[in-house]
Amino acid sequence: MPEVVVAKPREGKFNKNAARRVRVAGKIPAVLYGSGHDPVAVEVDPKQISRILFSESGHNTIFDVEVAGLPSAKAMIVDWQREPIKDQLIHIDLKRIALDKALRVKVRVKLLGIPVGVKAAGGILDQVMRQVDIECLPGDIPSHIDVDISNLELFQSLRVSDLPHSGSIKYLNAEDATVAHVVSIREEVVAAPEVDAAAVAAAATTTGEPEVAKKGKPEDAAKTADAAAKKPAAKK
Repeated sequence: MPEVVVAKPREGKFNKNAARRVRVAGKIPAVLYGSGHDPVAVEVDPKQISRILFSESGHNTIFDVEVAGLPSAKAMIVDWQREPIKDQLIHIDLKRIALDKALRVKVRVKLLGIPVGVKAAGGILDQVMRQVDIECLPGDIPSHIDVDISNLELFQSLRVSDLPHSGSIKYLNAEDATVAHVVSIREEVVAAPEVDAAAVAAAATTTGEPEVAKKGKPEDAAKTADAAAKKPAAKK
């Protein structure tokens, strides 16, 4: 039996102060929209919404929402906000749905078993895609998609095409997209370059400045210095 969420219409101004007063009163502000109806500002019980979000089907849970003065409708939680420090719900969006119209939702992928590539080859399982996008009727939305990965060997991949397929759901991700694979992490040891021991010893015993080669002969430098000394000084 689906859960019934009783939403109380909010009245007055819809600003931050009004939303704060709703939360102080122990409720959370919300908006109900969809199915061709005008959006309605309401307030709901945060404990009930949290129970739905943490259920097996999570935000894909379909429930009945009742608002005073409006007909009962099927709805889902399509968005929610949490206060980052206390991790408390501060706002949610509820969407009316039609049971005869397909929806696009995200569904969790649940991997079952331990890959042989992990048990026998020392590999590591890496789940690349934890959710997949599907399209189906509201009544066909699975709480999660189970897939057995026991036969997955080292360097093998599980792709979207390997997930259970049926006529009731349609995968929107690329069929060759990687969901999980077994990898091997090996550290590459880079060998240090060999050092000539004799060269190191010679360098360690060397002191002083390195010798710099001079151009020209020593006697040529002396002649140049004598010529400069004999040159008469310029008259002022």
